[in-house]
Amino acid sequence: MQYMFLIYNAEGSGPEMGSPAFQEMMVGYQSFTEGVKAAGKFDSGAPLQGIETATTVRVRDGSTQTVDGPFAETKEVLGGYYILDCKDLDEAIAHAAQIPTSKFGSIEIRPVMQM
Repeated sequence: MQYMFLIYNAEGSGPEMGSPAFQEMMVGYQSFTEGVKAAGKFDSGAPLQGIETATTVRVRDGSTQTVDGPFAETKEVLGGYYILDCKDLDEAIAHAAQIPTSKFGSIEIRPVMQM
């Protein structure tokens, strides 16, 4: 079954870009990605640009409305995702715990609906 791993953190909660801790985190992401690829679990994944680039679209009464920024008023924002093939939720949880942002943010796991 495919699971989507949505990677959330509050802006500024992780290591500062360019710092040794940030480089260590990036090495962790590279290692995680290489590991799930080698295990045949990887389907796709990517980091997202910052929330300042987001646009939210709603259609109400036939009118398209746009708002700059993410939909939810929350401190944690979606920063990236993975889609992995896992045998069950337990395996998905084990993979989520290895994603570096899980140490200061959160990883939401959602099964991908097969249509």
